[in-house]
Amino acid sequence: MNLNLRNAIIHNVSGNSQDELRDTIVDAIQNGEEKMLPGLGVLFEIIWNNASEEERKEMLETLETGLK
Repeated sequence: MNLNLRNAIIHNVSGNSQDELRDTIVDAIQNGEEKMLPGLGVLFEIIWNNASEEERKEMLETLETGLK
């Protein structure tokens, strides 16, 4: 079976409202299951690809601070 995980994740959340997306993200983080990490990665990829350079810089600063 040839499953494109990225496309499946995008398909599952396409058309979701901001509240639904927030719930998906919060649930994945609170659940803490390793199987949720690819989905969060795909969502982050979408955010990154649609962010301005300034927004990317801010995300990197937030990430750096969070890792200290």
